[in-house]
Amino acid sequence: MSIHYSSTLWILCALIFPFALLAQTTSVNVSGIIKDKGTGENLPYVNVVLKKSDDLTFVLGTISDEDGFFTLSDTQPGDYVLEVTYLGYQKYNTPLFVGSNSAFLDLGTLFLEENVQQLNEVVVTTKQDEITGALDKKSYSVDKNLSQGGGSVLQAMNNLPGVTVQDGQVQLRGNDQVVVLIDGKQTAITGFGNQNGLDNIPASAIAEIEIINNPSSKYDANGNAGIINIKMKKESQEGLNGTIGLTAGLGALWVRKENLPGIRPQYTATPKINPSLSLNYRKNKVNLFIQADNLYTETLNKNEFVTRVYDDGTVIDQQLKRNRDTNFFTSNAGMDWFIDDQNTLTVSGFFSQESIKDYGDQPFFNGNTNENLRLWQFLEDEVLTAIMGSVVYEHKFKQPGHKLNIGFNYTFDREDEKYFFTNTNPTFTTDESFFLIADQKVADLTLDYTKPLKHGLLETGLKLRRRTIPTDMQFNPSANNSVLDTGADGVATYKETIPAFYGNYTYEVQKWEAEIGLRMEYVDLQYDVDPSHNTYQSDGYNYFQPFPNARLTYKINKNNRLSAFYNRRVDRPDEVDIRIFPKYDDAEIIKVGNPALQPQFTNSFELGYKNSWYNGFLYGSGYYRISDGTITRVATTVDDSNLIYNTSQNAGKSHNTGLELIFNQELSDKVNFNLNLNGYYNQIDAFSIMNKYPVAHTFNSEQQDVYSGNIKLNTNLKLGGNTEAQFTAIYLAPDIIPQGTIDSRFSLDLGIKKMIQNGKGELFLNATDLFNTMVIKKEIDGSNFSYTSSDYYETQVIRIGYNYKF
Repeated sequence: MSIHYSSTLWILCALIFPFALLAQTTSVNVSGIIKDKGTGENLPYVNVVLKKSDDLTFVLGTISDEDGFFTLSDTQPGDYVLEVTYLGYQKYNTPLFVGSNSAFLDLGTLFLEENVQQLNEVVVTTKQDEITGALDKKSYSVDKNLSQGGGSVLQAMNNLPGVTVQDGQVQLRGNDQVVVLIDGKQTAITGFGNQNGLDNIPASAIAEIEIINNPSSKYDANGNAGIINIKMKKESQEGLNGTIGLTAGLGALWVRKENLPGIRPQYTATPKINPSLSLNYRKNKVNLFIQADNLYTETLNKNEFVTRVYDDGTVIDQQLKRNRDTNFFTSNAGMDWFIDDQNTLTVSGFFSQESIKDYGDQPFFNGNTNENLRLWQFLEDEVLTAIMGSVVYEHKFKQPGHKLNIGFNYTFDREDEKYFFTNTNPTFTTDESFFLIADQKVADLTLDYTKPLKHGLLETGLKLRRRTIPTDMQFNPSANNSVLDTGADGVATYKETIPAFYGNYTYEVQKWEAEIGLRMEYVDLQYDVDPSHNTYQSDGYNYFQPFPNARLTYKINKNNRLSAFYNRRVDRPDEVDIRIFPKYDDAEIIKVGNPALQPQFTNSFELGYKNSWYNGFLYGSGYYRISDGTITRVATTVDDSNLIYNTSQNAGKSHNTGLELIFNQELSDKVNFNLNLNGYYNQIDAFSIMNKYPVAHTFNSEQQDVYSGNIKLNTNLKLGGNTEAQFTAIYLAPDIIPQGTIDSRFSLDLGIKKMIQNGKGELFLNATDLFNTMVIKKEIDGSNFSYTSSDYYETQVIRIGYNYKF
């Protein structure tokens, strides 16, 4: 199926420009080349001086090299006078504006004359080399997140402004369509489509987390809510240096709600241990690096109590308790070869293995009579192995910031899952299982070119991706009374090809900044289904579409900025959304994909304002997103069965409108706080869909809407004696989920850190959800049923750790 794009978007792009600057460049490299105007020859050893525009005091100075090139490094943004002098030539004086939106500024060619002549004013603009400020990139150091140290990346993200975590998924401004990168690349452990694995990546391996709400065309078009980029630890100092650490902890310190009768005990006093090592050795032109972490945890992963009520009067009380053992090993190693001043070659490899064992119990009782209806007990044994190799070549041209990058990444990862269950009923007991193997292979070739210009920065490049995932599901039913749908297993293959190219240009003058970009992307997705499958057939889609971005910023004065953004993005169905095999993680809620699923396209608009002062800032933004073909899961029943089928579907249009406020203030040299308020209105329009599994049936949904939001307060204290403390309070307001709502939630976290051993060592202690208040409560309305649930999963964890830098 081909997807056609309305021509009205082109009109929209011409009229609307998008927004937001939290991070700005603090220093700029100003460069240029000096020539004789008469002969055109390069002039060596020319004096170049930068002076303040108000009093002409000296700021910076340099001389041009043998080829006439010069660079004024670490120039602060502001207004200057550029003065160029050379024996026998007329002095060159011109006003010079250095902007704050780029790390590089190219003045182009400056011509000196032997004859006296008035020279015209030169106004210079910039664009950041790594496009940080222009994209509203917010950067947060993991080391400063005291209340979540020693945990997983997912736990660390939970404290960040604008970020919430729900059912193991990261949300930005209430939306989980987020692309997660590691060092700027999509990887198997974080997902090439939908995000995954974040709850097991050790935070100790991470240096920094970046949040990008309005990505430029340089980034992949997938993910309408934005991008989260996780930066792994890596040093580049001369000699041998690194970090070694150890964290230990306990969770589930007491039972919050007793089990229903007849099942195995909940995990309590669950241990956590995380040793970590990061090494770097640099000598001359070679930099070697290696990082390794191992995170072992035992967790009460789920402890959900559910009451289901059907239209015929049936009431079922149930519990899903899942004790989980996880061991996650991750390592990253490689070499930077600085061939010369202009050329660098980086070769790196990444390996991870995640072993998960879930020991689960799920009892079912008649809610009217308390009769024991069923007991489902299971062992889910899953091993996820990922290997990635990367080669990146960078050529730096003589002009600072002018560079070419060529990269190739190849990833192989295997999902190996074995699920064993015992189904005990009043009249019979069966032992059954199913096995799944999915091998993902992804090859990415990228080319990125960056050139600073006299009035901005030009970025362009291309990307080619080939991704295949053959999947083999094998059901092993019992001879009698099997619950497995034996005609729904088999094999399927996901094939994805994506060539894309982009261009992005930024312009800046004293009062205005503008950015415009366009990414053209072709996608061909084919999902081949085993012809013997009892429900689904092969399907897929393809499209060739533009994804524009734009930004316009007005600099009211040095401390006040007003910006607007527009962005068009896509959410492509991932393989797990399409996967045709029913999954029996829950005995009576069967999860299944949909090979006819189509992409979801989103137009985003944002308007924001930032006011900075000496010891703080205020940032506010208003945003609106409208999505067509919203991807969601729909729960339905069939005939007189109590089974619920949870199927991927396109639900039509959805809307997300909101306001975000970030207030950062340093009250004294010992106290500072960061307050984040995010309020939004979510709406899913009425829709009607046809489910094919297990038999064809329709479902109609009325419009859903809700006002929701969240509040986060981080307070940091310097206690003296090289000791710091952090309190984090989080409130999440009620929100809508597919076919229902989720209640409000609250937690309070605490962290303390003390520097020792002359600043090389640190001890830390932290506790999450101090008062054990984080409980997830949901209400769902289906076609002929409704249910309420409360999940008392493990949220309270106490950790102690030690890190040493050398």
